[in-house]
Amino acid sequence: MSAVAATATPREIVYRLRHGASGYFPGAHRSRHGDTGMEFRAHRPLLSGGDPRRLDIHASLRDPMRQWWVRVNAERMAVPVVVLADVSGSMGFEGRQRRGQVLAEFTESLAWSAQRMGDAFAFIGADAGLPPALQQWPTRQRGAGLALGAALRQHSFDGPASHSAEGLRLAAAMVPHQRSLVFLVSDFHWPDALLASVMDALAGHEVVPVVLWDRSEFQLPARNGLAWLADSEGAGHRLLWLRPALRQRWANRLDGARGALEEKLQRWRVRPLFLLDGFDADAVTAYFHA
Repeated sequence: MSAVAATATPREIVYRLRHGASGYFPGAHRSRHGDTGMEFRAHRPLLSGGDPRRLDIHASLRDPMRQWWVRVNAERMAVPVVVLADVSGSMGFEGRQRRGQVLAEFTESLAWSAQRMGDAFAFIGADAGLPPALQQWPTRQRGAGLALGAALRQHSFDGPASHSAEGLRLAAAMVPHQRSLVFLVSDFHWPDALLASVMDALAGHEVVPVVLWDRSEFQLPARNGLAWLADSEGAGHRLLWLRPALRQRWANRLDGARGALEEKLQRWRVRPLFLLDGFDADAVTAYFHA
């Protein structure tokens, strides 16, 4: 990637929360708390401590008990936005596009968008451990996403700790205690036990599983004959005889894998966001506004 492209303004992601934000800093998200904002939330009896300046005459006249009612307006709040990223060996897969590059572009756009929304942004990368260069505590600093993008492009996905994503168990515990919007980014080629452990640890947050897949990883080479297929997590190679019957069985692996992952994630009532063959900011925005 050229230096010009790497420093260009990232594309904006317009995200929103399914549930109200809860925090201490003013921001752009609807909140269930506060009573001094501009967005109507509920009515409250005046005698129970309501603000007389927000007296609602129409609601009071409709009350058969003849109580005085005041309007309670929700405040707009900020929310921590966290990228919890798998940076293990399989994330170095290169098909139509290098998966690490897709992660870098996603991180840059999300960090830039969070800054525009007034939200703090954090990044926690994990393979078998927690690489120090891929950790960012919550910040509103401009340029944090570009620095992380550069670090991800330089990261070696075939290092000594790249054999698994077990560090995500520790990474999930590092997410801020305040309810956050967490983007769990991976190819999700994990054992079921790891998926359950990470999702259970994030149960107190609003989680968006971001699935980075490449169509080429679900396809066999076009030629017939013997071929070595490598496991991207470092589990070794397997010799297969490529033939039309085997290729036909692989033809629907992408749809099958998508359906299987969606079924697994239903346990936590979350819907995965699939990014195929590259980063698409519009696809991420559409996920929140569909």
